Amino acid sequence: MPPAPPPIEAQRAIRPGMECRALNVLSDADVERIHRAALTLLDEVGLADAPESGVAHMTRAGATPGGDGRLRFSPALIEDTLARARGEITLFGRDPRHDLRLGGARVHFGTAGAAVSMVDIDGRAYRDSTLNDLHDAARIADRLDNIHFVQRPMVARDITDNLEMDLNTLYACCAGTTKHVGTSFSDPAHVADALEMLHLIAGGEAAWRERPFVSNSNCFVVPPMKFATEACQTMEACIEGGMPVLLLSAGMAGATTPSTIAGAIAQSMAECLAGLVYVDAVRPGAPAIFGTWPFGLDLRSGAMTGGSGEQALLTAGCAQMHRFYGLPGAPRRG
Repeated sequence: MPPAPPPIEAQRAIRPGMECRALNVLSDADVERIHRAALTLLDEVGLADAPESGVAHMTRAGATPGGDGRLRFSPALIEDTLARARGEITLFGRDPRHDLRLGGARVHFGTAGAAVSMVDIDGRAYRDSTLNDLHDAARIADRLDNIHFVQRPMVARDITDNLEMDLNTLYACCAGTTKHVGTSFSDPAHVADALEMLHLIAGGEAAWRERPFVSNSNCFVVPPMKFATEACQTMEACIEGGMPVLLLSAGMAGATTPSTIAGAIAQSMAECLAGLVYVDAVRPGAPAIFGTWPFGLDLRSGAMTGGSGEQALLTAGCAQMHRFYGLPGAPRRG
């Protein structure tokens, strides 16, 4: 018998933008306490190590520099920023069929990470990942209905020059898929060349700015409660260039965040709320995604426990907080 035809989109088990509110690990009181703890962290502890340009942007928006080199954010500033923040954003694909509407309880699945090795299926051994592997991964993801966007899943270890690696990584992903692409940059100075390439792919700067089909995955903080100076400079350049930003806070419970589930979530919220102020100060209304990625920690070895029950609780709790704030978020399931 001939194979059955694939199901139409409405009959697929996983579709982009399906809503999910089923798993709620935090009570309403828990959510409020975490929110208040995040506000206290921002008001009393603040964040250190912002670049001079970032200090200028955020103090102009209302953040307060302290004598200890830390920027503090009042509850009023956070509330005002949240009131202005975009509750829904669209991540564009080069093909409009792949546009993703983020916000509310809508769920999308995609690739992510920065793997440095591949399993060679012929030799059954690990080897360095290459640019060709990255391109193949993007091509595969482009054909998978249950993958809705492509964040760079691996590092092109065969390219040693950082600028060439950043540009070729971006090109390999865009050449492999017409879905939305997420990538990062190893140096702020590389953003201008990347934007020039994206303008060429889009058909001009105006076309790119109308439908930016690449976002910047940016680890703008080094937990606990410090800005990552060069990453912040990269973020500013991307925002000015019209690129959406995924604000990534990836603390490890028991190492760089409190060991408790609630404490880890509260710190992650505080860091990303500061990032939201930062983005809004650089360009009001610029699209930003809450990338709260707290991880668990195996206290015996110091290794990340990516597939643990604790990780599921952290992820579900972060998703609840995103809905509480009314912001598009990207909690990661390790």
